[in-house]
Amino acid sequence: AGCSEDRSTTSTSLPQIPAQQVIGATEGQLNLVAWAGYAEDGSTDKTVDWVTPFERATGCKVTTKVADTSDSMVALMETGRYDGVSASGDASVRLIYGGDVAPVNTSLLTNYPDIAPFLKNQPYNSVDGQMYGVPHGYGANYLMYRKDKLPQPPTSWNVVFDEKSPAAGHITAYDSPIYIADAALYLKTHRPDLKITDPYELSEEQFDAAVELLRKIRPNIGFYWHSYLDSVQSFKIGDTHAGTTWQVIASLTKAEDAPVETVLPAEGATGWSDTWMISSRARHPNCMYRWMNWITTAKVQSQVAQWFGQAAANPKACRYTAKGFCEQYRVGDADFYRKIAFWKTPVADCGDDRGDSCVDYSRWTQAWAEIKG
Repeated sequence: AGCSEDRSTTSTSLPQIPAQQVIGATEGQLNLVAWAGYAEDGSTDKTVDWVTPFERATGCKVTTKVADTSDSMVALMETGRYDGVSASGDASVRLIYGGDVAPVNTSLLTNYPDIAPFLKNQPYNSVDGQMYGVPHGYGANYLMYRKDKLPQPPTSWNVVFDEKSPAAGHITAYDSPIYIADAALYLKTHRPDLKITDPYELSEEQFDAAVELLRKIRPNIGFYWHSYLDSVQSFKIGDTHAGTTWQVIASLTKAEDAPVETVLPAEGATGWSDTWMISSRARHPNCMYRWMNWITTAKVQSQVAQWFGQAAANPKACRYTAKGFCEQYRVGDADFYRKIAFWKTPVADCGDDRGDSCVDYSRWTQAWAEIKG
């Protein structure tokens, strides 16, 4: 988080920030913090552009700062220089309780009624029934592997978490403290004695087991990635044989003619469900509300979903997607959504009868630094 204050622990006091009541005249500018692939303007691929039509329609000139991790998104939003952010669940709660984002008036969002109901009023995008953004899309953190290096297609995360993995020395892992949840999810299946129910709500014993597993496999990790382009390059040249990935990375790597494939392993996967949130200090709030309306239209949702490789939050996007896309990504499928362990900020409150005995994110951050060495 650079020179920003420590937001690794979450305040329990909710800042009282009013929601905007009307959308006024546009301010001519919009400054966003976003995941790569969420605000494409044709510079990555000239055929992939939903920003330029937005600019023409609204007069809001878009400037996007791409962030590779949720921690960097939180740090950037703390500066107050950005109007909005495409926050994942491991950032959104910190932003809400840190006072960095404002509640959202969903009555101003034209397409809000079309958003899949199971994405609304979730712990990572709302507090007590008040939404703090509009759902954007969701997906799983897949296992990707090179078919020429691993001719036996893996079906389990043991290719990553087994000390005797055939990919040892050529494994990649996502460079973020939230990756500890991936180890916890693996242990949920392979160490039932730990009685892990939620990989983000870990007791001391459960947390210690996940951290110890990551320490054991540390010699096998050839590359921790946070830049999606670095991950593409590592798989492309063959330095990496297997590891966690996003579908957009897989798509770009395949486009480079690298022999890679993705799989959702037997143990399940962590994942993200992202929310466009407006800064509590937005200098261009009317442009931001217009952006939230634009990005949730069915047609734009179809463009983002197909480019990034994720399920659209608005199922009406399926009218515009390629044949089979919505079936592949289980768009609008509440049962699939419930199978993914979506990122959320670990807090002391376990959310059950264990009370405030779970390990909070500050400890995750500390442990991650020690794991990497």
